[in-house]
Amino acid sequence: MPRPAGPSARLKLALSYAGMVIGTGALLLAIVWVFLLRYVPDGYIEASTGFVPNRTDLLRAFAPAAGLALAALVVVGVAGGWWLAGVMLAPLARISQAATLAGQGALSHRIALPGARDEFRDLADVFDTMLGRLEAHVAEQQRFAANASHELRTPLAISRTLLEVAQQDPDRDVDALLARLQQVNTRAIELVDALLVLSRSGRGLDSVAPVDLSLAAEEAAENLLPLAESRPVQLMVSGDPVRVLGSETLLRQMTANLVHNAIVHNLVEDGSVWVRTEHDRGVAVLTVENTGAELDPAGLAHLREAFQRGAARTRDAARDHAGAGLGLAIVQHIVTAHRGALELAPRPGGGVIATVRFAALAAETVE
Repeated sequence: MPRPAGPSARLKLALSYAGMVIGTGALLLAIVWVFLLRYVPDGYIEASTGFVPNRTDLLRAFAPAAGLALAALVVVGVAGGWWLAGVMLAPLARISQAATLAGQGALSHRIALPGARDEFRDLADVFDTMLGRLEAHVAEQQRFAANASHELRTPLAISRTLLEVAQQDPDRDVDALLARLQQVNTRAIELVDALLVLSRSGRGLDSVAPVDLSLAAEEAAENLLPLAESRPVQLMVSGDPVRVLGSETLLRQMTANLVHNAIVHNLVEDGSVWVRTEHDRGVAVLTVENTGAELDPAGLAHLREAFQRGAARTRDAARDHAGAGLGLAIVQHIVTAHRGALELAPRPGGGVIATVRFAALAAETVE
């Protein structure tokens, strides 16, 4: 909002310091008058020792010196106050400069105030932490937008190529072309849906309700059973009802993504997928375990990032519906929105164990 110009904080502090110094000096002079000069009689004072100054004489001698002292206090108070205010407000100036740079888009700048802890340095540290989070968030959004644009171009480019080839081929198979275009279009729709889910899950939860993860696991297994049978992969679901507070839509999507990934990336003959739900000391645990190839534990962390796939994931992606590399990224966002934890660990003998933990609802809470 527009504001009228006013005196700076440094000037206000300098005048305040000067006022205190001058006031203190005036108080000392007043004390001298009240407790000393007023008891000295005025007029001629007769004494055998010679000349004795009276009140007027003392005032005549004291007043010029007092005036010079007050003038010196004014100069020292204003100059010293201006310098001291500048020293005190220097951290605030650096914080203001950093805020201005951040407003202009320079999020990499840090204040990094040296010295012992005080109010200004606490504020600077909080501001630096905020800048770090903003920079990471903006970088993530830019990376996401770039990757999403790249991914969305792929099915469109494939469709254009198929149409161009078909136009140049007089003996083209229309049915095969339509089937291939439908397959590519389905891939694009799945990608857009995944992007929308990922975007919504990153915003947090609009409404929450008790959700039974065991029912979500059973529904995901039922819907993905045809895909598992086509691999073939044995799909097994077990466990007790476990209820959490959250978005039913997002938690169902999370469970479906975990089961889908476990089936699609089960690159062994006659593989298996185990889905389990259980209580663990007030924590609701959903575990999805699958057989597969031996994996590097260090590489599992990258699978949570959007658009990250293992090399084997891209093979025959259209047949396997491997998706856009967004499955675990969506899971991570949904888990974060529900204040849960996602752990990925290599399975002994090959494969992955994905474990999701949420705060469980007590039985009496949902009845």
